[in-house]
Amino acid sequence: MSGGYDSDFLRAGLELPSPSETTVLLDYIHFSVRFRPDRKLAAIVGVNINGSELDALAREGTWHFDSRIPKEQQAGPEVYKNNAFDRGHLVRRLDPVWGDAATAKKANQDTFAFTNAAPQIDDFNQGKQLWVGLEDHVLGHADTFDARLSVFTGPVFRDDDPPYRGVHVPRKFWKIAAWTNDAVLGAVGFVVDQTPLMDKVELEEATRERLLTDEPPPLGPFRTFQVPIEDIAGLTGLPLDTLADADRLARGQRALGEKPKAIRLETAEQIRL
Repeated sequence: MSGGYDSDFLRAGLELPSPSETTVLLDYIHFSVRFRPDRKLAAIVGVNINGSELDALAREGTWHFDSRIPKEQQAGPEVYKNNAFDRGHLVRRLDPVWGDAATAKKANQDTFAFTNAAPQIDDFNQGKQLWVGLEDHVLGHADTFDARLSVFTGPVFRDDDPPYRGVHVPRKFWKIAAWTNDAVLGAVGFVVDQTPLMDKVELEEATRERLLTDEPPPLGPFRTFQVPIEDIAGLTGLPLDTLADADRLARGQRALGEKPKAIRLETAEQIRL
C-alpha cells in the first residue's frame, strides 16, 4: 500500500509545508498530517487525489485515536460529545480513497483518525456545500490535464481561540488545491469562517462576548471566499511561497493591474482558475 503524502505526485514537485511550531508528521494512505500536540489538532494536512482512480466507497469508518500520539494530546470523543460540534474531516473522506480495493478501504478508514478531525459546528460542517464542492470543481478542471490534485487544508490558529473541553477551537479554516498543466503548477486558495455559529456551543460568557465583537468581523456562516494564497500564509505563518507563486487568483488580478484581494463565492463556477 502507498503511504503518506507524495511530494512528486504532481509533475511539478510540491512539498508538504511545515509549520515553524513543533509538529509530528503522521503518514497515512495517500495523505499526511503535521500534528500539533500543543493544540491537540493538525496544523496542516496534505492529500494526493487521483481523479481517474477514485473509489466511491460508502461512508463506513470508525473514529479512533492514532497510537503514535498519546491519547491526551489528541482531541478525542469527549470534545464532540453531546454538543453541536461535528468531527470535521480535514482530509475529506473520499479524497485519498483510490487505488486497488484494499488500499482504498484502508485509506477510507485512515481518514477517521482523530488527528484528521477538528471541531466544526454541525451547521457549518454539514451545510458548507460550496466548501466541500470546491475540490470537485477544481478536479473537473484538472481532469482536462492530469486528473490529479494535491490539496492542503488546516485551521487558522490564534492565541485567543475559544477554549472548550481542553481544546482551543479554531474559528476559520483554509484550503489550497494545486495541480499541474504541462508540468506548470497552478493553485487556488479558500477560507471559511464558523465564528457566527459558535453561539451554538456553551462557551464562557467572556469568550462569547468577545466573539460577537471580534475584529476584523467574521466572514459569515457558510460564506466561502477565494483568497490570495499569500493571505493564507499571513494568517497561518506557513511557508507557502511555491503555492503563492502559482496562485491563479493573484496572477489574474495582477494582470488586470489590481491588488490581489479575496472574492466571495456564491457558486463554484466563480472560482478563478
